[in-house]
Amino acid sequence: MTSTTALYDVPGPGTRRRHALYAVLSTAVLLGLVAWVLYLLFATDQFTSTKWMPFEYKGIQELLLRGLGNTLKGFAMAAVLSLALGGVLAVGRLSDHRVVRWLATLVVEFFRAMPVLVMIFFIFVALKVQALPALVAGLTLYNGSVLAEVFRSGVNAVERGQREAAFALGMRKTQVMAYVLVPQAVRAMLPAIISQLVVALKDTSLGFLITYEEFLHAGKLIASNLDYDLPFIPVVMVISPIYIGMCMLLSWFAGWVARREQRSPKTEAVAVAEAGPGALLPGGEPPTAPKP
Repeated sequence: MTSTTALYDVPGPGTRRRHALYAVLSTAVLLGLVAWVLYLLFATDQFTSTKWMPFEYKGIQELLLRGLGNTLKGFAMAAVLSLALGGVLAVGRLSDHRVVRWLATLVVEFFRAMPVLVMIFFIFVALKVQALPALVAGLTLYNGSVLAEVFRSGVNAVERGQREAAFALGMRKTQVMAYVLVPQAVRAMLPAIISQLVVALKDTSLGFLITYEEFLHAGKLIASNLDYDLPFIPVVMVISPIYIGMCMLLSWFAGWVARREQRSPKTEAVAVAEAGPGALLPGGEPPTAPKP
């Protein structure tokens, strides 16, 4: 059995022709913009062999690979520590003890308001910490504070009845959080978490300002080489797609996790419980209990 729901009026022939015209005009504008950018690149000799020659040498390739590895290492450390710090601060923000809640709020608001670059420079210069730990510490303090608010808002967004029902069953607060609220909140928080991790990945490029040899630092060394006529634009055209690809990979991973969560037995059980008897799940199928 299939069910159809009309949420808007079906467009008529005139509207469809108008939409097709908009699509053609938008495509023409985008193609024109791309052609204009390519013309400027060719006009400024950005595709000459001299500027692209550095990428043929093994030493340059190893420099880029080493910088990419350092970027991924810094991001991995900052991501894990940010998630851990965010979880701790979120627990503090949700605490029933007023002092703990105020302290956690003070920490979150302070590090959220501080610019990331200022924190990295302060740790690197004032505290005399090495480049990698200074970069990771700055990214962790900022992104952990932002993730703490994401976690807190995600838990508070779960329907209040879920919390009350769990307490009515005699569960302790830690059990309610671990088994009822957090599993449901994670699905809603996942896009925001991945978005913040993408921010952390891009912010690893700030490491070149404190001489950390990450990906952008390697590109800067190549772009400032006078022997190859300062190949700044070619370096950008090589580095940018790699950054974009890493961010897209994170987004794909988030989508994969979300789809896996939707297929899990726990998720199906929650969907059946929330649907209630006689309700129809997406696709018009009646809810059925998950198989053991």
